[in-house]
Amino acid sequence: MEENIAVIQNVIIENRKKLNISGVKDVSSFDDETILLDTALGKMTIKGEGLHIESFNTATGDLTAGGKVYAVVYMSDARVSGGFLSRLFR
Repeated sequence: MEENIAVIQNVIIENRKKLNISGVKDVSSFDDETILLDTALGKMTIKGEGLHIESFNTATGDLTAGGKVYAVVYMSDARVSGGFLSRLFR
């Protein structure tokens, strides 16, 4: 039997300059244009300019980043589980 557990995640963008995200499990990679996160609701990509991680609390899953934010995108489950090579060898 599968349990439905409600996951709450907040994404707050302040004036496209500051980003607060809850429910972050891990930071996969980052540079000044892209931050890749593993969150409670799936993979997330943040695109922008001059991006930097100001703080990340691994105990609470709270992350704060600064810079100019252009986009925040969740990756679909299908895209996460199947990359280019898995589609090639079906």
